[in-house]
Order: sequence, then C-alpha cells, then structure tokens
Amino acid sequence: MISRKISEESIKKAKELIDKAERIVTVCHSAPDGDAVGSSLAVVHVLGALGKECRAIVPDAYNANLAKLPGAKEIVDATRYPDFARRLFDEADLVICLDFNEPRRTGRLEETLRQCKASKILIDHHLHPDIDADVLISHPDMAATAYLLFRFFCRLELFNFIDKPAAECILAGMMTDTGNFSYNCADPDIYIVVAELLRKGADKERLYRQLFNTMSESCMRLNSYAILEKMEVFADDGAALIVLNREELNRFHYEKGDTEGLVNRPLAIPGVVYSAFLREETDMVKVSMRSVGDFPVNMVCKDHFGGGGHLNAAGGEFYGTLDEAATLFRSLLKENKEKYIK
Repeated sequence: MISRKISEESIKKAKELIDKAERIVTVCHSAPDGDAVGSSLAVVHVLGALGKECRAIVPDAYNANLAKLPGAKEIVDATRYPDFARRLFDEADLVICLDFNEPRRTGRLEETLRQCKASKILIDHHLHPDIDADVLISHPDMAATAYLLFRFFCRLELFNFIDKPAAECILAGMMTDTGNFSYNCADPDIYIVVAELLRKGADKERLYRQLFNTMSESCMRLNSYAILEKMEVFADDGAALIVLNREELNRFHYEKGDTEGLVNRPLAIPGVVYSAFLREETDMVKVSMRSVGDFPVNMVCKDHFGGGGHLNAAGGEFYGTLDEAATLFRSLLKENKEKYIK
C-alpha cells in the first residue's frame, strides 16, 4: 500500500466540486511537456468515464511524440483556436490546473485563467504555489504531477475508472518527468504505481520507443550537431553547456520537441555534475538545466534565469541576447562550484 499524501480535507472538497461540475476543462503550463499533456489527458479519460464533459486545453504546441497519446487529437491548442479555448473557459464550472504553480506559467492563457469565474483545483509538484484555487494540492516531493494525479484518483475512489488509455497517459507523464526513471525517482511508491498502471494495460516498452526513441532525420542530425560542434565541457567546474541559435535551429528544420532530452546528454560524461542548454527563441532565450546528485539546478535557475523547478531538473527564461545568457552561465561556474559541489 502506498503512503497517503493528500489531506482528507482537500479530497473532500475536490470530490464536492467534481460531483457538481457538468463542464470541466484542464489547463497546463506553456510549452507542455509529457507530464503536462499526460496529466491533462488522464483527467479527461477518468472524468469522462464518470460522465463529465471534460476538455483539455494547452496554451501552445507540444512535442510531436506526445501526439500519439490516447485522446491527444482532442486537445484544444489555444494558439490555433483561441476563441474556442476562451469559450470553453467561459462555459466551464470547474477548471483543473495541472503541472504549474502560478498563472503566468500558462503563457497566453494567463489572463483567461485569472478572469475565469469557475471553481479551480490545482494539482502540481512545483515549489511555492501561488494561485487562487478552491483546492490546492501541491506536493513538490512528488516526481511528477501524473504520479500525484494517480494518487488523487485513488483517494477519490476512482481507481476502477482508470482504463488503459488513462493508465498510458499517467505513465507517460511519470516517464517523461523522470527521464524514464533515471532521476527524481527514489520513492519506492513510484514503482508500486507503475506496476498498477501496467496491470491496467499500459505498454511501457511502446511508450519508451514513442517518447524517447523516435525522432526524424533532421532531429537526429540537429542533436548530433549540438553535441559534436556546440557542447562545451568545463571539466574543472563539473559543468557542460550547449547553445543553439535560431540560424542553427532553422538549418536543421527545428520543430518543437526536437531538442527534448538534449540537456541530459552531457551528464553521461564522468565529472559533469550539471548541464545547461540555451535555445534562442523569438523574444527570449529558453534555459534548461539538469544535474546529478544534490546539485540544485532549481536554485541556479531561480537566482539567475527567472525560473525554477526541481533539484535535478529545472528551467527558466533569459530576456537578453543568446551571447549574454551564455556569458552569464560561464560567469557562474566558479561560484556554483564553491557553493554546490563538494
């Protein structure tokens, strides 16, 4: 039996809101990853099985490898269908917020979410939640929102409503937020949940191929170029850096998700404790960081790159040039070594 985490008060209030709701929408953070998309779809499957009208809304596009998850074709992309997304929010009597800790993380949907008069339930695993929700279920010690969501369903006595599609979406969220159970996964209860999802019919091997081992030719060439030509290793400081500008991304016909997992690659090098990947976007630089052991990349991102996250997996945004972002990272090497590397 897995340990209890969610308070009885939160479960009771959430059950009341779900029972009386007729139209439910889910919303997640911008640039949705596997945990955000998987959690959103799992809610749609489980609450749909309860007879609820439930739609998943994402602020913008997500990795093409996630498009094959059960139900993904029905996700509403607010970038492509802004009016429809806004109407769904207007008509909803319950909004379930997934995998983000504050409204600004929803990007273009921030004001829509703030103005929405529907009741709200937050289910998330990021630090410092700051959102006006009727039910706040925040557990930063959870490896993934999808993992927390499974426990939420069980506490609501909805385990029997988790069918194979829902199980695969939950497992996809857990796999992607732990690098296929290679970090943030020391909790033994995680593997109890994985076993239950497999019993529900989730095909972990197929999900692994789909999520981690499928890429286009141009994607493979981009990643190879990034490692061969752009990876810097700072051996004395236990760090690595990869920087890609728009010209380089365009050269390899970059599509959203093509660099997923790239930031993890340098961690395979002995002595590299943390790694950063800087990708030039239209109006800012996207920052991704990963680490091993107890090196807190969440603190580096929080203190210097306007972001945050988890101990070993974090990100942020830099509003300046790509060169300035890279220079800032390099300037922190000595400081980070002295503060965090023992």
